[in-house]
Amino acid sequence: MHNVIVITGASRGIGAATALQAAREGYRICINYHADDQAAESILAQVRALGAEAITVRADASVEDEVIQLFHRVDQELGPVTALVNNAGTIGQQSRVEAMSEFRLLKVMKTNVVGPMLCAKHALLRMARRHGGAGGAIVNVSSIAARLGSPNEYVDYAASKGALDTFTIGLAKEVAGEGVRVNGVRPGYIHTGFHALSGDPDRVTKLEPGLPMGRGGRAEEVAEAILWLLSEKASYSTGSFIDLGGGR
Repeated sequence: MHNVIVITGASRGIGAATALQAAREGYRICINYHADDQAAESILAQVRALGAEAITVRADASVEDEVIQLFHRVDQELGPVTALVNNAGTIGQQSRVEAMSEFRLLKVMKTNVVGPMLCAKHALLRMARRHGGAGGAIVNVSSIAARLGSPNEYVDYAASKGALDTFTIGLAKEVAGEGVRVNGVRPGYIHTGFHALSGDPDRVTKLEPGLPMGRGGRAEEVAEAILWLLSEKASYSTGSFIDLGGGR
């Protein structure tokens, strides 16, 4: 049986690094992405160069109709999903809560909380033993912000990741007897393009002197933890988290 992995938000950053690591480990890979066709095609080429079978699927992972189409494509072109990485996420410009609009709050919660829940739902319909599946594993990409709250920056983002952590724990207990493990990773300041979304592209470099390890993390370092949690090496781990924050 082949291992088939779905990675949301896989055209850049941690998602892309996870796709490349999965390719090295022999997975069949679905590179899901939201908008950037060029970036997705670039990662697809890199993944295929490593010898992996892979497809790209453009879909908003927080819209159920699109999630349904995403998993249909995976069924048809790669086979039954065995691993899901809920990596797609968004963040608003740095601001205080008083300045946050309803539109912003709904967008952050839909993308960062509802999306992973919908993707987990449709993965479970295929993986869980009660639905005739052979088991599998889910990793939710959270953030150190869930523990720290991100005051004066993006409390909404931190709160969305706190919700994702609670979802991780609850779902892990719900499906533990059905052959599915659910864990999370909590990255800290990682060198990716993500911080440009909050209006501060050089954020990690600027903050490095204040980090216990004195440097930001690399997307590959997060990918290694994700692939370990998905692997049989983590066979007795569910409802747990690996913090990748350099000591924050």
